[in-house]
Amino acid sequence: MQLTLWSYEGPPHIGAMRVVASMQGVHLVLHAPQGDTYAELLFTMIERRDTRPPVTYTSFQARDLGGNTAELVTTVVGEAFERFKPRVLLVGEACTAELIQDQPGSLARGMQLPVPVLSLELPAYTRKECWGANETFYQLVRGLLKPLVPEAGRHPEARPADRRPRANLLGPTALGFRCRDDVEEVTRLLASVGVDVHVVAPLGATPEELLRIPEADFNVCLYPETADQTCVWLERMFGQPTVKTVPIGIGATRDFLDEVGRVGGIDVADATSPISSRMPWYSRSVDSTYLTGKRVFIFADATHAVAAARICAEELGFKVVCVGTYAREFGRDVRECAKRYGVEALITDDYLEVEKRAAELQPELMLGTQMERHIAKRLGVPCAVISAPVHVQDFPARYAPQMGFEGANVIFDTWVHPLMMGLEEHLITMFREDFEFHDAATASHLGWPVGTGRPTGSGSQESVESAAEPLPAEASTVTWAAEADQELKKIPFFVRGKARRNTERFAAEQGIQTITVETLYDAKAHFGR
Repeated sequence: MQLTLWSYEGPPHIGAMRVVASMQGVHLVLHAPQGDTYAELLFTMIERRDTRPPVTYTSFQARDLGGNTAELVTTVVGEAFERFKPRVLLVGEACTAELIQDQPGSLARGMQLPVPVLSLELPAYTRKECWGANETFYQLVRGLLKPLVPEAGRHPEARPADRRPRANLLGPTALGFRCRDDVEEVTRLLASVGVDVHVVAPLGATPEELLRIPEADFNVCLYPETADQTCVWLERMFGQPTVKTVPIGIGATRDFLDEVGRVGGIDVADATSPISSRMPWYSRSVDSTYLTGKRVFIFADATHAVAAARICAEELGFKVVCVGTYAREFGRDVRECAKRYGVEALITDDYLEVEKRAAELQPELMLGTQMERHIAKRLGVPCAVISAPVHVQDFPARYAPQMGFEGANVIFDTWVHPLMMGLEEHLITMFREDFEFHDAATASHLGWPVGTGRPTGSGSQESVESAAEPLPAEASTVTWAAEADQELKKIPFFVRGKARRNTERFAAEQGIQTITVETLYDAKAHFGR
């Protein structure tokens, strides 16, 4: 077991809660010790939901372990059913309760309740949150639809000629990254090619809507981390094909529409031109040409990491220096992606390993989770969040999808603006000696206060410089001569940290104790070869 400050994923029962909290008419009874209700804060505080997740806990205490905890399970299940009247009841156990082996699912099924009771097997010591969400959604769909599975050899009926194709959108959940807006954008995208969205699940779905899933012509696996297992089962049992392309980025959105056309048997030629997207024009504009070749470090869930690597390398002209994920179940996809762009994949759930790799690679932009946001801040690198786990600011009130052509606009703004601000800050630093740009200067349109002169204090200038200076990745044993330090400050803000680290490394390798201006230029020549 490893103690950690941050965690990319919680235990699998958190994934189960995400699925249940996404739906209506479904309730989860969780066999868990007192204190496990902390998970509710994830939904009410981070996602800012106005209701608590539909979860009831047995909340056993230490003194209960010597008694009949199995009886506690049946009591709580009965009370939860009478109070909430769910149309489907799920029963699972948290990591601590797993050690007791009370088998709460079997106990609940033996109560003969008048609704479907589904037991969840969530091995907390071998699996994590994303797997828990995937397994819960699969067990829920399978448990409800198993009686409706057609006989072997029976093929689905052909779509009537007068009916538009219908698709299910599978995978969006509570606490997911921009799921609400992605569903709306993909619905519009499908409507533009004549496809109706039949069922969206689990987000916003009811048990009755899950029963209607087989009526659609095909499924769209929007978030493989949650829905790939369910889509495979539906394809095997009901003959429903799956659209697997995730439409994040211009190229992927076009590929998505092409796959929808093949699977749905419709012509999508007129819809593959991104009329509503300004990203292709912006990425070729004068304002963006200086961004070409920027080194980007990517670490997120597998879906967003792979999509981000393609956008960076093929649509924005960035250079991918690392692509990684914490979702080990999708490690193969990320390794193939990394191989495609000539970098080494980083598959880990240890944020300290991510920070170490980022410090070694010295990227100019980081794309990741809220953990990478903090890592980037310590390294003095611009960052944009592209994936869960996220914090409250990544659930915006505005419309901000990641998918589709409008999602490409949002991505361009989100990723490019941190780099643009770095350039702006550099320009301000260049002109810091001008009286109008001094820290103590009054706004230029207001003039100078009566009885005061233009500020000339050097202390303010020094504070600007120290605030703008990125911290080195590691403490250095060498010292800087005053003239060398002044020369370093002439280097643009957004690469100054890299220049400092390279120079200190060069000095350490050459056995130089004090860095002079000559050392600075020798290091530049050394690393420029």
